[in-house]
Amino acid sequence: MSQREFDGKTSARRLPTGPGVYVMRDGDGETLYVGKAANLRKRVASYFDARPKSDRITRMVGRICAIEVSLTRSEGEALLLENEWIKSLKPRYNVLLRDDKSYPWLMVTSDHEFPRVAFHRGARSPARRYFGPYPSARSVRESINLMQKIFRIRNCEDSYFAHRSRPCLQFQIKRCTAPCVGLVTEEAYAQQIDDAMLYLNGHSSRVIERLIRRMEVAADEQEYEQAATFRDQINALKSMQAGHWQPGRGGNVDLLALAREGKAVCVQVVSFRGGRNIGQRSYFPTQADGVEDPDVLQAFLGQYYRERMPPAQLIVSHDLPGQALFEAVFSERSGRKVGIQSRPRGERREWLLLTLGNARNALNMKLAGGERNAAQSEALQELLGLDATPESLECFDISHFGGGQTVGACVAFDGNGPVKSRYRRYNLKDITPGDDYAAMEQVLLRRYRHAAEGEGALPDVILIDGGRGQLARSLAALEELGLSGLTVVGISKGPARRPGYEEWVLPDGRSEIPGPESPASHLVQKIRDEAHRFAITGHRGQRQKASVRSELEEIPGIGAGRRRALLSHFGGIKGVRSASAEQLASVPGISKSLAGKIFKALH
Repeated sequence: MSQREFDGKTSARRLPTGPGVYVMRDGDGETLYVGKAANLRKRVASYFDARPKSDRITRMVGRICAIEVSLTRSEGEALLLENEWIKSLKPRYNVLLRDDKSYPWLMVTSDHEFPRVAFHRGARSPARRYFGPYPSARSVRESINLMQKIFRIRNCEDSYFAHRSRPCLQFQIKRCTAPCVGLVTEEAYAQQIDDAMLYLNGHSSRVIERLIRRMEVAADEQEYEQAATFRDQINALKSMQAGHWQPGRGGNVDLLALAREGKAVCVQVVSFRGGRNIGQRSYFPTQADGVEDPDVLQAFLGQYYRERMPPAQLIVSHDLPGQALFEAVFSERSGRKVGIQSRPRGERREWLLLTLGNARNALNMKLAGGERNAAQSEALQELLGLDATPESLECFDISHFGGGQTVGACVAFDGNGPVKSRYRRYNLKDITPGDDYAAMEQVLLRRYRHAAEGEGALPDVILIDGGRGQLARSLAALEELGLSGLTVVGISKGPARRPGYEEWVLPDGRSEIPGPESPASHLVQKIRDEAHRFAITGHRGQRQKASVRSELEEIPGIGAGRRRALLSHFGGIKGVRSASAEQLASVPGISKSLAGKIFKALH
């Protein structure tokens, strides 16, 4: 059917008046939009009446060639079906939450006599217990670490567990009770698992009460070592509770805040379970241009909780048009009351404002390229008091391990981002191991020697990864080259190494902390992180080369050709080390006697 033949008003009049989901398609059968309605006829007819429409809706209506509907028993069922279809069809005019990765879960292998705790993605087995999904893989791993630290639950693979004859390092550092070698009974281990799962379900206070009772019993029976173990668990749990500022003091809460800049939108989600912050994540819904913020957040809510079980309380940054419907549907799904709050007070309001600030910061970082580069450069100009917007910046970083294989790195940026043709690495020699000041001095001397001789251009701003000491040594190196008057800034790590709170040390001795909201701070963070990455990559390469040289180059009779043949045949030094003498002798150019020498040298 062509667009001219399609009559939207007539099609709408033929629709039923009950609840359901409608799908709008174009002439090629592609899905344009999926929506739900309590009254299908009334809702679809509203697209074709005389009332003014937004540009986005007008464009969409102009392409509609067919409308399909699916009836449901209630508007709540329609809401669930709508989000299923949006996920599968990815309509062009719906707000889309694009998150292609499967969600991370914390898994407890309850089908084993001594269950383990593990990270999990993908399909879930009904024979095992799963907690989550979590906002990120990092938050899952942090929770696993807590399970080991507080409840001493194993995390080793079953195959490793089955073949142990003595306790591993996890037992020695008090992260496991060593069920693999029978140092804990099945009953006692089951108690550990039960405590852990209670904690994961948000009942940390009940766990503490249990542990207090066990501690008292153990003390009465003069089992003081066991009582001390319970005491340490109680203190760890109480310390963790005290260390988290909780929105509402306990319970399960998700905070969702939406920030917008132009066509770009960010939704920040912060999750609390049992009063503990288990992580946060930024999402960037697409196709949100022309859609009001409450509608974007509502669309996000439906898609985000399509596979997740909503907590008892959702705190959102905007009033939602369909709030009552969402509360009813989420409550029915979870089997308990779920409330949505858009205007919290007290601590919850402070947490929501903090989440909104994080959303804005994440959006600024996302938009760091393109049109925002100019704004960031202008902010940097103003903060540093420059006469003009800086067009070229270079950043220096030093990387080493215990002072060995020290590598200096320089990265360059212009108004369009990284200029990788000007990136340089420097393998540093003749310096005291660990002397970062001398390392930075040598890098700057080598980098700008040609510029001092009139060959090559100097950057508008030089960034040094370090504080006042690094900056002073860098300025001395530039003065030695006769290069004065350059804008050189030291960037030292902020409190607790939090991104966005770095201290900027300026050549005149002043210091500034622009903060995470500053566009200039976003630009410098990006450049410094790139310098750090580039330096570490070079350092790792040097360490790998040193490892290979130290093991193969020192063996008599192994030259460059034979070394290359061995590494190529076995895929690296690790493969060479694990090969037998017979396997080594199978490499062209390696005799049996030489293979024996290599094997002996490596073992």
